[in-house]
Formats: sequence, C-alpha cells, structure tokens
Amino acid sequence: MGMLGNLVVVAVLLALIKPVRYVYNNFLPEKVLHKLVRFWDKVFLAIIWIFAGMTVAALGFIIFHVLSNGLPHLTIPGLFSFDAPPETVTLIPAIVSTFIMVALVLLIAVPLGVLSAVFLVEYTGAGNKFVTIIRSAAEVLAGIPSIVYGLFGMMFFRVFLGLGMSVLSGTLTMSIMMLPLIMRTTEEALKAVPMTYREASFALGAGKLRTVFRIVLPSAIPGILAGVILAIGRVVGESAALIFTAGALLEPRIPSGLFDTASTLTVHMWQLSNYGRFMNETYAAAVVLLIIVLLLNALSAFIARKFSKV
Repeated sequence: MGMLGNLVVVAVLLALIKPVRYVYNNFLPEKVLHKLVRFWDKVFLAIIWIFAGMTVAALGFIIFHVLSNGLPHLTIPGLFSFDAPPETVTLIPAIVSTFIMVALVLLIAVPLGVLSAVFLVEYTGAGNKFVTIIRSAAEVLAGIPSIVYGLFGMMFFRVFLGLGMSVLSGTLTMSIMMLPLIMRTTEEALKAVPMTYREASFALGAGKLRTVFRIVLPSAIPGILAGVILAIGRVVGESAALIFTAGALLEPRIPSGLFDTASTLTVHMWQLSNYGRFMNETYAAAVVLLIIVLLLNALSAFIARKFSKV
C-alpha cells in the first residue's frame, strides 16, 4: 500500500508539472519571475557549497587523523633501515616494492591504453559496432571490484601460467585493472583536440600517422596525464589484488627479480594492522603512503603543465 501511495503522489506531481509551468510562464509578473529565479539560484548555490564543504571536511578529517597518529611514530628505530633486526619493522622494502610496481604497471598499461584509445578515436569511424563493444567492455571492466581482479590474477597468472606469487603476476594483474581507466581518459583527451588541428596538418601534406603522433597526441598529453595520475593513485593504494598475486609478507624484502615476491606499502600496512601488534608502524606507513601519492601527483601535474605550455 505504501508503494502504491508513492506512485500516486508521483503521478499527481507529474500531472501538475504542465499547468504549473503554464501559469509560471504566462501569468506571473516579470519581477516575480526574476525574484524566483534569483531565489532558486541562491538555494542551489548554497546546496552546492554545503556538499562541497562536506567533501572537503571529510577529506580533511582523514588527513588530520592519519597525520596526527602517524607523524609522532616516524622516528621509530629501524623504521627506515635496510638491515633492521627481525623484532623491528622496516618500511624500506615495501617502499621500494611500491615504486617498482608503479613503474612496471605504467610501462605496460600506458602504451597499451594510449595506443588502444588512438585506434578507437582516430582509426575507426563513428557508429562502428566493434568500437561500441570495446567501449562497453572497458566500462564494465572499470566497475569490477579489485578483489575479482585479484582472484583472476591468482587463477590465470599464478596457477595457469605458472608465474607463482611474484612481482610479474602482480604487475600483469594491475595492468589489466588500469587499462580501462587509461583508455577512457585518453579517448576523452583525444576527442577534446580540435578537428582543425588535424585538418591543418592534412592540408600541409602530413599523413595520418604523422598527424596523430606529432599534432594530436602532444595536444592531448595534459588529459592523458590526468588518467595516468589516477592510475598511479590506484596502483599505490591497491591491496586486495596484490595480496593474491604479488605476496603479503610480515617481513617484506626488496624483490630480487620479476619472479620474486613483493609486498607494497598498502599490503604491508594491511599485514601489520592484521596482527594488531604494530599499529604505530601502520600509521607511520600511512603517512609515508600519503606523501608518496602527493609527490607522484605533483610530479605528474608538473609534467602536464610543461607540456601544456609547449
């Protein structure tokens, strides 16, 4: 009965929209109309500011909580030591493993994602069914939880291909996770490049390939780097997929090769907090992770600004 009542209310409101709009447009004085418009503008602007303030407040609370609990523990003995004794916790292997994982994932995912987007935007016509299928698949893959990618990586890379728990298994799994994100952001960046750039290049006698790589891609680099920044943040902050593929060691070590296990900083944090004995070290690791993400984002933004000025 409650659902039926709600449907009746919605139907009544929809039925009243037309007569209310007619009265609004034909019978209200112009001054009243302007006042109503200004009033609702202020109402919606206030709503926007409220939600923006709530978002900033939530982010500020998280950062404050991490810094207030982590900064005092950055001076724990052996926390940044390469040869710390077993009874202490060191973050150096996890930090090195994190940078290795980010570099390898970007080395695989960025060329594949960018070139795939170039093909979809520049070399296929509008309304192509193959392109529609690829884009739909990319959107579906972008919404799959990371734990599913982790299970897929464990079954395919670890078991089927026999790569075992290794840096390579984690890298390939994370590269598959990053491909849809990089593809979609690169597509939007390429579409934002004015068509006149391409037409001018063709008019000067340049071929398709030269136009794409000398004119279109350099103009789209700031947008492409925005996707890369998001991908870096995803790789640095990922734990579920890497636990099943790259490893989760309480005492991590710097990997000696692609087939060695590795625990990134987020996986190491999960492992420390899971035991409940090293909460101070966990908060300290969270501060280090926050600094790493900020530095990588700042570096990517700096490169994007440099290219946008060229």
